Amino acid sequence: MTIVVPIEKAPPAVENTLDRVGVLLVNLGTPDSADARGVRVYLREFLSDKRVIEDQGLIWKLVLNGIILTTRPRRKAKDYLKIWNTELNESPLKTITRAQSDRLAAAMAARTHVVVDWAMRYGNPSIRSRIAKLTAQGCDRILVVPLYPQYSAATSATVCDEVFRVLGEMRAQPTLRVTPPYFDEPTYINALAVSIESHIATLSYVPELVVASFHGMPQKYIDKGDPYQAQCIATTEALRHRMGPNAPRLMLTFQSRFGFDQWLKPYTDKTIEQLAKDGVKRIAVVMPGFSADCLETLEEIAQENCEIFMHNGGEQFSAIPCLNDSDPGMDVICELVLRELQGWI
Repeated sequence: MTIVVPIEKAPPAVENTLDRVGVLLVNLGTPDSADARGVRVYLREFLSDKRVIEDQGLIWKLVLNGIILTTRPRRKAKDYLKIWNTELNESPLKTITRAQSDRLAAAMAARTHVVVDWAMRYGNPSIRSRIAKLTAQGCDRILVVPLYPQYSAATSATVCDEVFRVLGEMRAQPTLRVTPPYFDEPTYINALAVSIESHIATLSYVPELVVASFHGMPQKYIDKGDPYQAQCIATTEALRHRMGPNAPRLMLTFQSRFGFDQWLKPYTDKTIEQLAKDGVKRIAVVMPGFSADCLETLEEIAQENCEIFMHNGGEQFSAIPCLNDSDPGMDVICELVLRELQGWI
């Protein structure tokens, strides 16, 4: 007699929603509105960070609250209005960072346990809110991606500061990874070169030189050991090598200085002014330290510095867009993320 043993059917597979991996893209930040109030709220948070302004003593607090926050917001609001995304009522930096997150999510779509999101270090959406959202979605591991090619304490480190502050208040902390700076990564250098070459090909002129303008920093921060300047130099040298001897000359400068301290030199605005006075008629400017176009690229460089160049005898000026969510720009982000997720996916 044959005994037939019934075979139990396996239960349907259920996705483990408590074993997801979060990827959080983080950029600097932006006001929520292009008016004095919105800029004031943003500047207060930004300039109260001891990584940005290291001396947060009584004198600085008096200057910040008695002078800067009473006069600067109106002026900067006018600058934001020049570049504001009126359709979405937000700054271009927010629009672009969202697009970068969306494109990365699409690239990771086959990995259903990976959740991609984005945040701003200052302003909204905040790092705190996005970490809460990721953990609520079951992410027990999070890769934080500071969107700064070159490391500095005032950018990359302050992202980590805020992340650690948030985790310090959590009982059930997610496991954390942070991507390193990518200032000399071949994919990043190639993306910059391609963006420069592609942009120049659209111009009606050949630039006599290309100015590589990085965000500035007080010289005393470098003197204390910040590696930012060295990484900017390394980026420029790698880019110069990648573009080859037949490309326009590449010149390194630093922009966006603030206050009365000596900042990294040469200054972008002073250099562009002197170039025009020396008879240079045609230039282009690339901003390799910015992963997305923002006030400092769209208004300060493309408008203010263009005006300086033309006013002093220049004739043709072009600001090269940042990598943004372009295909080469997304190649950089995707490669960085996939490399740092090894072992998790």
